[in-house]
Amino acid sequence: MPGRGRGWRIGYCLPEQKKRKLNFQDFEALCRERGHEVVELDLGRPLSPQGPFDVILHKPSDLLLASDYDIHAQSLVDNFQTYTDTHARTLVLDPLSSVRPLLDRFESCLLLRDLRAQDNSVFSPPCVELPAGSGREALGQVLTRGLTFPLICKTRVAHGPDSHQMTLVFNEEGLGDVRGPCLLQSFVNHDAALFKVFVVGDAHFMVRRPSLKNFPRGQSARGSIFFDSREVSKPESCSRLTELEQAGPGPTPPAPSVVGRTVRGLRNALGLSLFGVDLIVERQTGRCAAIDLNAFPGYEGVPEFFPALLSHIETLLETREREEPPSSPPETP
Repeated sequence: MPGRGRGWRIGYCLPEQKKRKLNFQDFEALCRERGHEVVELDLGRPLSPQGPFDVILHKPSDLLLASDYDIHAQSLVDNFQTYTDTHARTLVLDPLSSVRPLLDRFESCLLLRDLRAQDNSVFSPPCVELPAGSGREALGQVLTRGLTFPLICKTRVAHGPDSHQMTLVFNEEGLGDVRGPCLLQSFVNHDAALFKVFVVGDAHFMVRRPSLKNFPRGQSARGSIFFDSREVSKPESCSRLTELEQAGPGPTPPAPSVVGRTVRGLRNALGLSLFGVDLIVERQTGRCAAIDLNAFPGYEGVPEFFPALLSHIETLLETREREEPPSSPPETP
């Protein structure tokens, strides 16, 4: 079998854009330096002849979303799932069943709400789902479930270019500016600072990014604000929406103990090795809030990502080798 007595065989399947953003060739080079073989999968061909693989690394979000309406994409997903189901010794980072819930922001919101039940040091702002129609139709839920204005409206689908289009809604009339399917969530003032936590197995890294400025709590006459989150929270972002009226040092980052407990709780709940969680610190109380989850994020600002990823893969495979019973010697005639 691959891996015994020599390097591991690592298969990967990533969109071209993902490979470029990650500079994935650097990971391939690191693997080869450590004696591992790296093979790109072609999902358009049978996978068995391309194997065997000790581990498969992939970013399936595009395919999973397309499989809901495209027969070819569904076939590729089914073939991949069949291969992994019938090759149980191949580790998959990460299983399709664990990735799929994070493509739905409402599902992510429920996961984060459940996390608070286990650890009240982190909370998730209340949210409601708008399956279709005008935001006005969600007013009853907004009021009964304790949401407060301003609200932030996000697309329900958490992947793709449209997922970055968001709206700040400041009053009941502004609900007419948004349409489902989407997620409505109470906006939490956090002094324009976002803390992105990138997880790689047992390791995690926190990067500070710009974010939305503070707004008065409660309804106001302000018109809705439409924005692209990439123009607000990327490392190089420069937006009027991130400019605080009163400059200051900003919030203290979440305590390492809080971040650690949050990461461990999410790993157990999600069954994922590669994911990100967005944290903010509430201005009024100093409490930590988890506001978003992502499967296999971009790891921007984390130069240690590739060494951490390879270390995680090696640890998983070495642990598997130790736990497997030794093979029986062949019988002598």
